[in-house]
Amino acid sequence: MSNGKDANAAVNSSSQMTLKESLDECVEALDLFLNNHFNESLERLRPRVNESMYHALIYATVLEMQAMMTFQHDDISNAGNTMKSAQEVCQRFRQKSTGLTHKSESLTEVQLHAEVCYAECQLQRAALTFLQDENMVSFIKGGIKVRNSYLIYKDLHTFIKSHNCLKGPSHGHLEGGISFGVGAFNLTLSLFPPRILRVLEFAGFSGDKEYGLSLLRDGATAMNLRSMLCALLLLCYYTFLTFILGTGEGEVAEAERLLKPFRLRYPRGAIFLFFAGRTEEIKGNIDEAVALFEDGCKAQQAWKQFHHMCYWELMWCFTYKQAWKMAYFYADLLSQESRWSKAMYVYMKAAYLSMLPKDETRPFGEDEVQLFRQVPTLKQKIAGKSPPTEKFAIRKARRYKSPYPVKLPVPVLEMMYMWNGFSMISKRPELTDGMMQTLVEAERTLLESPENEYSVDDCCVIHLLKGLCFKNQGHFQAAEECFNKVCSSEKKIKFDHYLVPNSLVELSLLYIDRGRRDEAIKLLHKAKQNYKDYSMESRTQFRVHAALAKVKANPGEDEETHL
Repeated sequence: MSNGKDANAAVNSSSQMTLKESLDECVEALDLFLNNHFNESLERLRPRVNESMYHALIYATVLEMQAMMTFQHDDISNAGNTMKSAQEVCQRFRQKSTGLTHKSESLTEVQLHAEVCYAECQLQRAALTFLQDENMVSFIKGGIKVRNSYLIYKDLHTFIKSHNCLKGPSHGHLEGGISFGVGAFNLTLSLFPPRILRVLEFAGFSGDKEYGLSLLRDGATAMNLRSMLCALLLLCYYTFLTFILGTGEGEVAEAERLLKPFRLRYPRGAIFLFFAGRTEEIKGNIDEAVALFEDGCKAQQAWKQFHHMCYWELMWCFTYKQAWKMAYFYADLLSQESRWSKAMYVYMKAAYLSMLPKDETRPFGEDEVQLFRQVPTLKQKIAGKSPPTEKFAIRKARRYKSPYPVKLPVPVLEMMYMWNGFSMISKRPELTDGMMQTLVEAERTLLESPENEYSVDDCCVIHLLKGLCFKNQGHFQAAEECFNKVCSSEKKIKFDHYLVPNSLVELSLLYIDRGRRDEAIKLLHKAKQNYKDYSMESRTQFRVHAALAKVKANPGEDEETHL
């Protein structure tokens, strides 16, 4: 054993200096990245990816961010391979023995850093596995990686909180890495419904959301290598996850507070312009959001993927203003340039055209019926996975296969609901009023048309969306009636089975706001347990879980603990 320790000591004395050097250089590379110098950032890191654990990790992290934006198979597998190599580099610096337990105090500073870098590689590889494939085997493989990473973070966190931990010169970076890992785990696990956690063998851990958020906040405001990662994860949570997987409140004040120092330091940083735009969008300041997203596109030309993220948001901003042709223009740009989901973009193009009056000329002479018919042919598997929104679009477009198709009543507003857009416009009464007008006209057209097999479903879609508008307008009784109309039509709905569980969720959220807690809990349990195999089911289940957490009902039978 002593020979091993001597060898380690020799490695450490020579690598002590290089640990600080490599951390400094990686901080500079991240600085370049945040100033839109993406390629220079990678150039700075590349020469040392085989010898420095931090160069290897940060290089792979930048590639992973790119892969998450492009969703292209090659990018995802390239990022995965790079992360695997990074993990092998970290492994060389770890103490040679199995398991971490009871030995943290015997680790040198370099070995402690190696543990945290190793755990981060595993965490990021698991995230890529989930992106890459939805078959159960790889899902469980990803789960095993995650679990191992989770245990390393847990041990390290206990150790640095103990009195035995001697603080080396780079302790701040070590602490930042542990805050990021433990914070990310607690926050992410808190979002998952218990039944999904059980599949991932995380039974008994629901994660403590507030604890995770506080660690990430500490990490984001400290000056260390992981502060940017902590900040980006928090910004994603505050401006996206709370909408798509939550109850749609968004945490605007928190997001703005977090953005402020980064906006001052990187005034043209495309990433921060994007999140600033998203924050304005949540506040209902649509014109300000549009200006920031357009600015985000002008700020850099190296990574077109950033443009696509901005185009997507711009498409929705113009949707909220019912500027159908402008929204169509961004859907068209996405359909030509982005490979995330051609079916989704073409569906949106068709949906926008179908909102225009019959006699209005269509841009580029396109025809919505032809576009809707193309949608099913564009189905793809993104790195082995077809996104749920794409499946939803294909399902909705099916009715255009018939030679005399029955028009979808308000396809844009229905998809806007799926992305929780109605809570986006809740602070702007005139936008809600405009949506309500569109829905009332669509309802009138439906009632004047001859009955067909889609009539009940179409009426229920309109009731659900009118209910959301009434809620935004403060007409709670009218909103409740709309949601109840959908629920009472359950037996007659033929195609859109997602409508009833979602109406139950919306009704429960209305009850929570009105202080009718017990009724809300009852409806949420009904939505959670009584409905299966409908469109966008997992998204609805996440929202049920978030709503139950909101009323402080026990979201799962399992005993809950945090790291």
